[in-house]
Amino acid sequence: MKNFAEMNPNPLVQYLNKPASEFTKADLVKYIVDHNIEMVNFRYVGGDGRLKTLNFVISSLQHLNSILSTGERVDGSSLFPFIQAGSSDLYVVPRYRTAFVNPFSEIPAIDILCSYYNKDGEPLASSPEYILRKAHQALKDTTGYSFEVMGELEYYVISDEEDIYPAVDQKGYHESAPFAKWEFLRVEAMEAMAKAGCLIKYGHSEVGNFTQNGLLYEQNEIEFTPTTLEDAADQLVIAKWILRSLAYKYGVTVTFAPKITVGKAGSGMHIHTRLIKDGRNQMIEDGKLSNIARKAIAGYLDLAPSLTAFGNANPTSYFRLVPHQEAPTNICWGDRNRSVLVRVPLGWAGKNDMIFNANPNEKPVYEDHSQLQTVEFRCPDGSADVYLLLAGLTVAARHGIEMQNALELAEKWYVDVNIFDDCFKDRLAQLNQLPVSCWDSAKVLEKQSEIYEKYDVFPKSVIEGIARKLRSFNDEHLREEISADNNKMLQLVEKYFHCG
Repeated sequence: MKNFAEMNPNPLVQYLNKPASEFTKADLVKYIVDHNIEMVNFRYVGGDGRLKTLNFVISSLQHLNSILSTGERVDGSSLFPFIQAGSSDLYVVPRYRTAFVNPFSEIPAIDILCSYYNKDGEPLASSPEYILRKAHQALKDTTGYSFEVMGELEYYVISDEEDIYPAVDQKGYHESAPFAKWEFLRVEAMEAMAKAGCLIKYGHSEVGNFTQNGLLYEQNEIEFTPTTLEDAADQLVIAKWILRSLAYKYGVTVTFAPKITVGKAGSGMHIHTRLIKDGRNQMIEDGKLSNIARKAIAGYLDLAPSLTAFGNANPTSYFRLVPHQEAPTNICWGDRNRSVLVRVPLGWAGKNDMIFNANPNEKPVYEDHSQLQTVEFRCPDGSADVYLLLAGLTVAARHGIEMQNALELAEKWYVDVNIFDDCFKDRLAQLNQLPVSCWDSAKVLEKQSEIYEKYDVFPKSVIEGIARKLRSFNDEHLREEISADNNKMLQLVEKYFHCG
């Protein structure tokens, strides 16, 4: 039987015969030398949430060792709006575990994600990636739990309209080729992501598809598997870069924009979470949702209004968060309920014999599948700063565990009906609403800021900067002003088309 390294799609893992988490500088040098790699690319996320690049052509073994040992200087003021030009120099330092073979470069290249450090060689306190690390450490230190998450990445592929095998408008869920035209791009992207170290659960076509002005808009989704908090964030930014690069290769457009046009499904970025202790998933106890899971849910719901500041970061986000468009609007949770903000997905908590019923030749053997249970936060979208969003959710989980009345709030906010159904409008009226604009999101972020700043996780300057940016959109009444105007909606979508 093959070992894990032989089956792992990442060429570095295969060759070095060790998990990426154990990569050393010597490992990378060995792979680079043995495979005639000619270039090293540093990758790091800027203030716009996108990967930036610094290319190095390797000139000698000494040069390679220097690159991997010291990192390099960059201009922070050109990467982040909160850094002044007068003191803008930063270091970018590679994190060896993130190394992967560049799937697009004609020159053999290794790409490595980097962290930011200040002039004193200390982690940059305002760097989103470092804020995420601080949030995770605070959770571990105060509760003893670690955090594992994964994302669901929805996106549209936009191409010329085709008359042959047309898909049914807004009926694209799990459609197959030839009715789904861009399945091959999704599959190619998944393979490239897996080779880059991303842990892929599955991919499929999504609900949204329509034609407009001679163009076909086809929605797809790629879902990951739960992994450590920091790795999950890295995977999402790599995945978005891969999808955009492949779209460019094929001469089409990929967008993660939360809203495309009036009356059509927007794209979200749902986040699944689970708390881990002693290597075990703590979200299930005796086959039922645990109290610790309920406390975390209470934390998510209590901070939900301000979490939009990180996860719904431009005005089009709030055109997605409307009833009957596969997106939440109210602060509540439920089991297997897609109308709520926090959903407990169908799991495998108890003993089940489905596989043996479907396969009578198999000998029944009980397996514990409770490790698979997650809790899903459903309002974020592709405009999010991935690191700050996941840091905020980590703070929310910790906040819920620390809240004295968390279980009472979880009970109060539980909903077991479709809250968008007219017959449940009285229940809907009892629930608080999510913000309806960036302007509203900024207000509630400032109101709840002390929770994020606790344990020195989020610097006050970062909270103030985010609130200032959200207010700069001046969208307090935008949704009611243009929600029925297709032309103005399209102008707004175009403005924020390549968000995140």
